Amino acid sequence: MLAIAVEVTMILTLVGVSYGTLDESARRARGVGADIVFRPPTSSALSLGSAPMSANFVSTLMSKPHVAFAMGTIVQSLGGFDVATGLDLDQFKKLSGGFHIIHGRPFQADDEILVDEYYAREKKLHVGSTIRLMNHDWHVSGIFESGKLTRIAMKLSVLQDLTGNTGKLSQIYLKVDDLKRAQEVVGSLRKQLPDYNIYTMEEFTSLLTINSVGLLKDFIGVVIGIAVIVGFIVVSMAMYTAVLERTRQIGILKSLGASSIYILNLLVRETLLIVIAGTMLGILLTYGTRWILMHAVPASLTQEIVYPWWPIAAGISIAGALLGVIFPAWKAVKQDVISALAYE
Repeated sequence: MLAIAVEVTMILTLVGVSYGTLDESARRARGVGADIVFRPPTSSALSLGSAPMSANFVSTLMSKPHVAFAMGTIVQSLGGFDVATGLDLDQFKKLSGGFHIIHGRPFQADDEILVDEYYAREKKLHVGSTIRLMNHDWHVSGIFESGKLTRIAMKLSVLQDLTGNTGKLSQIYLKVDDLKRAQEVVGSLRKQLPDYNIYTMEEFTSLLTINSVGLLKDFIGVVIGIAVIVGFIVVSMAMYTAVLERTRQIGILKSLGASSIYILNLLVRETLLIVIAGTMLGILLTYGTRWILMHAVPASLTQEIVYPWWPIAAGISIAGALLGVIFPAWKAVKQDVISALAYE
């Protein structure tokens, strides 16, 4: 039962982290307040690579019809899921109202940064703390409410110079004068700049799903395959041992007229009972893994409880268990009554 629970927990935790991390990315993107996202040709929904676009693109895009405002940012990976974002706070305030700073103040000096509350909790940071990123020491000037753009923010010009991308941008956010015209503006920009990745915010956030991220989808498939194998092996070993231990009892049942279907039914029902109990325990353990991820691991990993996957995980564990009970059941059905009764 515990092995089945681990199998279910493994599936639900992986799926929960995948959904949670992608949904958190989508929530931060929507929090920017932009209507259109403009990205370079080498980018994808989850990756920007370098900063290949000239900052002059901002003024060029602002001159387009129905574009009310444009703001560029530069993004630098810090390893794992963490990234630093360089931006102009005044422009960001015009676009979305700016960050909601909970403690401290906006950055002013070149070596100052803002971090969101989750990153601050993970790294045990407070206003005035020093943290080393990209081989530089940074001072935390403020902590802001999560859900907007990034977890770590610094001056645009500073990050550009630090990464050797002076005058370059990773992406540009656009605000249109009428939200209903967003798709029209995107269509026009795609015709003029066919090599660039241009999305409405709704389109962009819709790409942040498991089905849209090929490697993640494949990885989940591999984990599910491993889970089925684990379930198969565990149930097969457990039921095979049970059949051996009950050889005499099975012989007694057969001598009293029990049919092969009756004995098979007993084993299958016992297997299903183990799987159902293990699945329920696995679902409960998923809440435990979420608590651990919230309090003991990087804040960039967010786990959701994905209820639609409960029956899927249960179905996977049942399938593996039923496959695992086939050989023990066949052995029990084929036992000779005389040999079984004489078994010690």
